[in-house]
Amino acid sequence: MMTAVSVAEATDWCDDVLDSVEEAVITDREFLEHVLTAVLGRGHVLLEDVPGTGKTLTALTMAEALGLEFSRIQFTPDLLPSDITGSHVFNEGTGEFEFTPGPIFANVVLADEINRAPPKTQAALLEAMDEGQVTVDGTTRALPDPFLVIATQNPVEQEGTFELPEAQRDRFMIKSAIGYPDASGELALLERRSNRETKLPSVESVLDEHRVRGLQQVPEGVAVDDDVREYLVEVARATRRDERVDIGVSPRGIQRYFEAARARAVIDGREYVVPDDIKRIAVPVMQHRLVRTTDARIDGVSGARIVQDVLDRIDVPAVDV
Repeated sequence: MMTAVSVAEATDWCDDVLDSVEEAVITDREFLEHVLTAVLGRGHVLLEDVPGTGKTLTALTMAEALGLEFSRIQFTPDLLPSDITGSHVFNEGTGEFEFTPGPIFANVVLADEINRAPPKTQAALLEAMDEGQVTVDGTTRALPDPFLVIATQNPVEQEGTFELPEAQRDRFMIKSAIGYPDASGELALLERRSNRETKLPSVESVLDEHRVRGLQQVPEGVAVDDDVREYLVEVARATRRDERVDIGVSPRGIQRYFEAARARAVIDGREYVVPDDIKRIAVPVMQHRLVRTTDARIDGVSGARIVQDVLDRIDVPAVDV
């Protein structure tokens, strides 16, 4: 059994992972911290952005830096649920059906362009994301631990995509976007591509499966004062009262918000959550959980805008640190 990891040690590991990924992915550190927050909080990540911004490379290099097994599933309109979970195949040598695991059996699973598959296939991930297991032909099989789904999707306005069902969006702890790099970042990309022999960037492993499990235990010991808990709940509940929202953050969403805030504190090197943690993680945790009214969608009001407006309305508690 692994010795308990201290917050200071966990923060150092997080910094090392982020530094390693930054060697390959040209983006801002806050975006990578969002992804790492989900890792610490035992959640999943939804990355929505236009093609070509580095979503796939982010998932791959994060898995490499964490020292975890990586698998990629390319979602297409003809992808079947069994293509994800696996199926039983007849073995002529033994005369029996044997289970062949699907690509879901990995520590880090990249669900690439998840919104290009129909809802039935998207739903094949639900049990895996919720319970860390899959059921095939009546038999339940545990998935590796740790288990993280990083799903990417292009904007739903694009042709040939299916919007994720509300129930599935709620299963993602974090939704974020990598965005376009700045001018210096795009020049760096050209430098990489100037040599035709240049391979896809990769990074060295900083952690391993055993240490990642230890890292995930650290947020469980992070303290959250009553005033901070009340602030978190009030912010989440205020989304339900916003006139631009039909359905606000669910009770499950509030729990994920709490877990993400504790993970955020660990990344920042603290043994306690402060209101700033609640504010910094609010948009990536809540924006995708809101069901906007028809008028809000027509007016182009984003979930992120609504969450930010809610934060601006709620008084921030004064907490002694």
